[in-house]
Amino acid sequence: MEAIKKSELMLFADFSGVSVSEISRLRKTLRDAGAKFTVIKKKLLRVAFQKLGLDFNPEQFDSQLGTVFSSKDISVIAGPVYRFSRETLGANKKERFKILGAFEVAAKKFLSGEEVKAIGQLPPREVLLGQLMGAISGPMRALLYVMSERGKSTPTS
Repeated sequence: MEAIKKSELMLFADFSGVSVSEISRLRKTLRDAGAKFTVIKKKLLRVAFQKLGLDFNPEQFDSQLGTVFSSKDISVIAGPVYRFSRETLGANKKERFKILGAFEVAAKKFLSGEEVKAIGQLPPREVLLGQLMGAISGPMRALLYVMSERGKSTPTS
């Protein structure tokens, strides 16, 4: 219950097709990102949610449930978890590690597995900010260039 209280985000995944060594690799990656992967019984998790007043039932998932507890934003955690799910694809491209969804504690909002995957595919925040700055500064640079060239071509009296 303490992990839930400290978490801003809980990401749920079906890990039934993944080996122990692969899970260990995921745990190390998540630890470096400030998160923790834990396996908790769904019923126990549901009871903890009820005690904290969170309207979410993890028993809705039919498969084994692994939970990533994170005090960071979803944009920080979704990327490593999504990359891990891509790395563990089976020979027939079947997912062995399935992202089932996430629950944002502060917003009391559930995100579907597809939404989490879409967020996980985004570039890191710094790259997005760089792209935004490029998009904003591009037209200004073009205007300055045009004005500079115009100033060079105008004959002085």
